[in-house]
Amino acid sequence: MIGKPTIGILIGSLQTNGLTRKLATAIAKLGADQFDVSVIEIGALPLYNPDREEQGVAEWNDFRAAVAPMDGILFVTPEYNRSVPAALKNAIDVGSRPYGASAWSGKPAGVVSQSPGAIGGFGANHHLRQSLVFLDMPAMQQPEAYLGNADSLFDDAGNLVEGSGKTFLEGFVAAFTKWVALHPTKV
Repeated sequence: MIGKPTIGILIGSLQTNGLTRKLATAIAKLGADQFDVSVIEIGALPLYNPDREEQGVAEWNDFRAAVAPMDGILFVTPEYNRSVPAALKNAIDVGSRPYGASAWSGKPAGVVSQSPGAIGGFGANHHLRQSLVFLDMPAMQQPEAYLGNADSLFDDAGNLVEGSGKTFLEGFVAAFTKWVALHPTKV
């Protein structure tokens, strides 16, 4: 990898101006000096169905092509029912197929979960990590990023506020940049 790595950010929420998108945007700004960012949208992906694989679903192919050149993947997700949102799970499934040609394989990953509640999406974070093991994505272990009371991280205009949350995210971005450098992708 020459120069700054390119990080694909997958936003686990489909909300256009929700906390997860605000958080992903804030992380991208904090990391602007350390990596280039490509937000990989997941909302338009048709549900994965193996029966359609031979048909060559254009949205699936475009998504896989967007993931393939990334040096690392950062998943930013809310928690839905102690797990990840269906759209994120679908994106994971789409990217992992066809069998033997996973777009995820070998890409270093980071997970940031958020919740307006106190436990910060702990269940979603760990549930996602189970998939990452199978996908052959080395997931950064420390620092763990469970952001509880995530609405308090932003002002009324949606900007990240100064304080311990911003300081934590700056440290997370630096650690993730090092993680990606330690795990060059298999190309």
